[in-house]
Amino acid sequence: MERMLATPADAEIILKLYELRTEPVMRQARAWMTGEFWPRTVEEFFAVAENAADPHNPWFRQVTSYWEMAAALVLHGAVSAELFVDCNGEGFFLLAKFAPLLEGIRERNPGYLVKTGELVNRFSAAAQRYDLVLKRMDALRNRHWAQ
Repeated sequence: MERMLATPADAEIILKLYELRTEPVMRQARAWMTGEFWPRTVEEFFAVAENAADPHNPWFRQVTSYWEMAAALVLHGAVSAELFVDCNGEGFFLLAKFAPLLEGIRERNPGYLVKTGELVNRFSAAAQRYDLVLKRMDALRNRHWAQ
């Protein structure tokens, strides 16, 4: 069940999550993951995700684990779902970005973005936010692939 009012403790967690996102390496990792990494196939996805020698692999792991951790905080009741959804969209963006590949990704990595997906399935505010992002994603994907 979703809470209507967030607590001061919820606000502290949201602010801490924001602070972590502004760390310089995390900013670089997020910029790469959201702006530059647009795999067309599961093979392209795993060429980075499973390749420790790829220079972007640490960024991939950092961003993915960050958003899964943040989603887990909501799922376990540590922070208000409504407040989290109001203040964070990037995890939903990543889920939508990889949606066409998700079935193939999860065949090899069953846990990939599972917590973010569970957040969307459990909370209506998260589902609504995800749906909005998903509607824009094809245009964004096509624009990046055309470059």
